[in-house]
Amino acid sequence: MPGPPADDVLRLAETFGAIARALAADNDVQVTLDKIVALAVETLDNCEFAGISLVEGRAFSSPASSNEVPKILDHIQSELGEGPCIDAIREHEVFQTGDLAAEDRWRLFSKRANGETGVKSILSIRLFIEHDTMGSLNLYSTHRDAFDDNDVALASVFAVHAAVAMAAARRNQNLLRMAESRDLIGRAKGILMARQHVSNDQAFDLLRRASQRLNVKLNQIAEQIVSRTESEAT
Repeated sequence: MPGPPADDVLRLAETFGAIARALAADNDVQVTLDKIVALAVETLDNCEFAGISLVEGRAFSSPASSNEVPKILDHIQSELGEGPCIDAIREHEVFQTGDLAAEDRWRLFSKRANGETGVKSILSIRLFIEHDTMGSLNLYSTHRDAFDDNDVALASVFAVHAAVAMAAARRNQNLLRMAESRDLIGRAKGILMARQHVSNDQAFDLLRRASQRLNVKLNQIAEQIVSRTESEAT
């Protein structure tokens, strides 16, 4: 069976190359998530709306949506505890429906979701890196049977790019927070060393003991000391 025309393959490769570069351009997680849903609608012809559902423990959230429709659908799923986005996250599979009004896998969700949004087709794909499931990329259409096998394949590749970009953005933000925390602790130690005439190690021990005594994180103790010192200076 012949494959797609060479021009189509080249165009597709260029598209995903552009997507990869666009997603790699930001280190902010929220900016990355917003860009993912915007690119999904722009890139996938049959996708009218897109959203990302994230899961942390038992908490289910909708941090990025192309408009209000994905948020409404996520809210319904979270409230009822069932739906394709939840199943994609929990069961680590692709979930798809082409006629939501007639869908019997999620009886409570399907009737309500179709009635409130007019969405008929949903494609939910897990976002993951190795064994770490971060959430799902969810594509929606008000047309029946909007997504075919080709859309599933394209969306799956898109989800891989999105998951890698999300993981990188999270890692970079964590590194930035760690650097900021170290800087804050260093400033607090400097204040204690100057005020109480103690060494660097003794200043850190004072912070550590205060953290344990008050049951507050070390960086929070440091932030209080720095903030109080800056307020006194003004």
